[in-house]
Amino acid sequence: MRWSHLAGQWLCLALSTSGFAFAQQAAEPPTQDTASSEPSEGEPLLVPTVEVEEAPVAAEPPDSATRRDPSGALTLIRVDEFGGAARDTAAMLSTAPGVTLQDLGGYGQSKSVVVRGASSNGTLVLLDGIPLNGAGGIADLSRVPAALAERFEVLRGGAGARYGSGGLGGAINIITRRPGANARVAGELSYGSWDSGLGWLSASGPLAGGEALLLLHGGTSSGRFPYLFDPSPTLPGDALLERRRTNNDARGAGGLLRLRRELGKGISADLLGELSFDERGLAGTAQNPSEDARQSGGRGSANLRLSGTLPGGVQTNARAYFRRERVALSGGGPWSEADPQVQQVGGVEVEGQVLLGGWHSVSALLGVGGESVTAAETTEDSEGEPTWLRASVMAMDEVLLWDGQLTVAPSLRVEQAGPYTLLSPKVGVTALLPLGFELRANAGRSHRAPSFLELYVRQGTLLPNPDLRPERALYADAAVVHRSEVSFASVGGFASLYEDLISYEAYPPGAARPYNFANARVMGLEAEGEWRPHRLLSGAFSYTLTLSSDLQRDGRFYLRELPYRPRHKLAARVLGGPRWLTGRVEWVAQSAHFLTRDGAMSLPGRAFVHAGVSSTFGSGTELTVSCEVKNLFNARAEDFVGYPLPGRAVYVSVAGAFEREAR
Repeated sequence: MRWSHLAGQWLCLALSTSGFAFAQQAAEPPTQDTASSEPSEGEPLLVPTVEVEEAPVAAEPPDSATRRDPSGALTLIRVDEFGGAARDTAAMLSTAPGVTLQDLGGYGQSKSVVVRGASSNGTLVLLDGIPLNGAGGIADLSRVPAALAERFEVLRGGAGARYGSGGLGGAINIITRRPGANARVAGELSYGSWDSGLGWLSASGPLAGGEALLLLHGGTSSGRFPYLFDPSPTLPGDALLERRRTNNDARGAGGLLRLRRELGKGISADLLGELSFDERGLAGTAQNPSEDARQSGGRGSANLRLSGTLPGGVQTNARAYFRRERVALSGGGPWSEADPQVQQVGGVEVEGQVLLGGWHSVSALLGVGGESVTAAETTEDSEGEPTWLRASVMAMDEVLLWDGQLTVAPSLRVEQAGPYTLLSPKVGVTALLPLGFELRANAGRSHRAPSFLELYVRQGTLLPNPDLRPERALYADAAVVHRSEVSFASVGGFASLYEDLISYEAYPPGAARPYNFANARVMGLEAEGEWRPHRLLSGAFSYTLTLSSDLQRDGRFYLRELPYRPRHKLAARVLGGPRWLTGRVEWVAQSAHFLTRDGAMSLPGRAFVHAGVSSTFGSGTELTVSCEVKNLFNARAEDFVGYPLPGRAVYVSVAGAFEREAR
């Protein structure tokens, strides 16, 4: 068995480093309401496409990211650009500039992202517009399999004016797969190291005068990867021991149903239903492992959207959504005796946009909804099970000057989140310059209302604090963009001032309680680009420089860098070759960063190299065989709180599709 595992590694390595040709120019990603086209023979895989939309584009729906924030720092990432096995939602998102991954290691374990230095609970994550941030304010991306997604819209910078509370550092909208007009059956099955298996199967096509998509997905992993353990970290130079991760297994399954139909008079209806179930071990850190702590959960969501163009040229988007999420803990630890926690979120939004006089475009949104959570222990301030009413009004005006060479887009959102009234203004500017250059700039303010858990719910030794104030962010950014027929590049800077940040502090004799403890400053640079010098060669890169400062007036913390914010982060990807032999290499690196606010503990920098090769045959009936080597050089690394990350892993996948054109 060991020989076959090593043979598989060498086979994949040989395939990924030989016969290397290069991939063709990337195409523009389709908008949410455009049917995707199939690749023709000889067409290679594509690289991530970034900030390539022009404003205003009347054909786009009002809720698309480029319409909601036309001057924003936006990266569009298509899932099919990451061909091969073991595709991971969080890992794909981390290739965008300004985005840092916090990963607890392996399939199914907790994964979240930090955008522009904001905490994980300061990044708003949505599934087709449905907010996924849990009761604690953090969206666990491990619970959103990549099989569901068609593409990701990553908006960096304060998103309060356009998306509401929670978007201090940015917003991520996960766009699910869409049905098509042709009958199509597709699927993929992957298997690799540590008994990790992933699979999905979909069927789409015409149904009852409309279009339908049904997708089923599942995955499992033992998570028993080896890692090096230091039994005496206070004694430098002592021998490291190799151990295997235990209680690190995970499994999950779910499905997606999407129906689309034209209702006439330019109005279309889109219905989405999603269910998922997951269960995993909570292994703990290397120094403090947990042998029996477990977590199980489930999510169900529904989204009905009506969109189209009304008389007078008013583009309208109306939707009603609902999400119910359940999380239960068992086994060891202070939270094991708690009852399952259930969060419910629902609401209705109506958004419209109209072009007036040919020189400015007015948008408006009205939304109302509610949120509730059940928990084992709540305080008297919650009056039983906490329930909030949410309501918001947003307006934006895009003013086009000098025949559209300059666009100024002021916007304002007023939001009521439970007892908190939040005001989020923003202004964005886009200027078209000679020689294919473009200037984009934004400034504004965003908020994050405290979560139910921070306000009302006691979780073991974590106590609530009903006196918390909302977190706030003042932000500004500017970027110069250049595009040509074969390349795209963007370089810019950003600065954010985070105020009234919420953090858990020691609360004697043995508990912790959240407080609005301080302000923080984050600034930096972002660069990203694509290069397509030949139809068989394409590449993409992103780089982020993040400079953070703790502004709490305490000598232990003042002006120190914030924990979990690496100063440098780089991602680069090269693709090459025709469809019958496409190779890819990816490099993801980040610098060392602190693990504590006083700088006493730090995490070394790391760099991962991934390589793979794919062969695709056929057109109407298509078969793809892929081999992927993750962490090619077996770099040893830890993340978050000293949690060991997996070493080298090998995955083999087989994907197929059969499509019949509609008559």
